[in-house]
Amino acid sequence: MRASSFGAEAAAYAEERPDYPDAAVLWALEPVSDRAPLRVLDLGAGTGKLTQVLLRHVADVVAVEPDAAMLDQLRRRVPGVRAMAGTAERIPLPDGSVDAILIGQALHWFDLDRAIPEMTRVLTPGGVLAGLWNLDDDRVPWVRKLKELSKSSVSFAAWRPESISLEGPGFQMVENTRFPHSQWRTAESMAATIATHSHVLTLPRAERAELTDRVVDYLRSTPETAYGEFEFPMVTSVVRALLR
Repeated sequence: MRASSFGAEAAAYAEERPDYPDAAVLWALEPVSDRAPLRVLDLGAGTGKLTQVLLRHVADVVAVEPDAAMLDQLRRRVPGVRAMAGTAERIPLPDGSVDAILIGQALHWFDLDRAIPEMTRVLTPGGVLAGLWNLDDDRVPWVRKLKELSKSSVSFAAWRPESISLEGPGFQMVENTRFPHSQWRTAESMAATIATHSHVLTLPRAERAELTDRVVDYLRSTPETAYGEFEFPMVTSVVRALLR
């Protein structure tokens, strides 16, 4: 199952995946920013990429992650943070215990029919639910070509984070926006990043090696990326909703 494929490469995920822009996190939290103390849940926290950014702005952060290997990496890399095993469909927190739930790169994996009532349960009235996704900026021609070359036999059809439906009896004022972001990469580290994506992790070993070799060859032969380290352009898409 693709949603559970990341744990086998948890260390690589922690090493290679990008973090999130401060501006995106602050926009997600803006409706509850005047609350003190502000209590935030990083749900589906993975190896702590979003947790680390949250802790630059919020003192009270709890991280919940279902995969034991990912959770172990989070505890190693973000020592001292309260980190617990749990899922979006069964959150190990009391009713009304957090003012905001932020979800990095994971909301699309949730069973929303079960997760939305559970997230509603742990939020305070007027609390925030926000999903964040780092996306390749395919407006850039060489990035668009890289995305095409990186597709595998199990790649999903293109989708937009904004297509995820959060409005309903629980949430209102659904908004979305995007923020510029980037990550410094080499041909080899970019291939390693792509190798942590679910559509690559679930490939047979030979097909996976062929895909990563194809990526490295392309980046070494492309003027923008052929001379060592380069800046990889991304956008961070954020969807935000308020609890009624």
